[in-house]
Amino acid sequence: MPDVDYRLNAIVDFDAIGPAKDLGALALAAARGGATIIQYRDKNSPTRQMVERARAIHAALRGTGVPLVVNDRIDVALASGVEGVHVGREDMLVADARRLLGRDRIIGLTVKNEDDARAALDGDIDYACIGGLFETPTKHNLSPIGFDGFRRLAALIRQGKPELPIGAIAGIGLARTPQAIEAGADGVAVISAIFRQPDAEAAARQLREAVDAALTVRA
Repeated sequence: MPDVDYRLNAIVDFDAIGPAKDLGALALAAARGGATIIQYRDKNSPTRQMVERARAIHAALRGTGVPLVVNDRIDVALASGVEGVHVGREDMLVADARRLLGRDRIIGLTVKNEDDARAALDGDIDYACIGGLFETPTKHNLSPIGFDGFRRLAALIRQGKPELPIGAIAGIGLARTPQAIEAGADGVAVISAIFRQPDAEAAARQLREAVDAALTVRA
């Protein structure tokens, strides 16, 4: 199974970023700034457009060593040849995704509650991302769990999978990044904190530096 560096997950969200921006260029900027994994999220576009965009982002990242995963859509991941997928509770079961993708592709899982944490323990996954922690401008969270909820769910997962990378998502920016790491996260997943900033590369660099510094303190 792949070893996933989850320190900084830059989520290229088409609905949040908009059609006027070059998603591949933004993904590359984030990678150059220190993003360790890129996720392409697109909830509403036709499948063919999603495949084309995933291929374009993947091509832009070529040579960086930064993997690309597609949110939700195993078919798009397979068609575009990216490194993996990120799935949630309403998407394809992890076991089915693994059968389709094979052992060499990345599978990440969203964890929102105790049932999801148990699914993370049972599933053949490469990382888990817990959230949403806080309200966010790109996605409405009905029940933010905060850092206390994160700690509780992360502890459940680490009882059975102590080495599994665990990220924190939703409402995480530069100010909250050290707190997320202190709460037990191995990294953070962000959209606005990179892609709604004037300079995506500089924003990613600041976040990566904050993650690395907080991990050093925690160690």
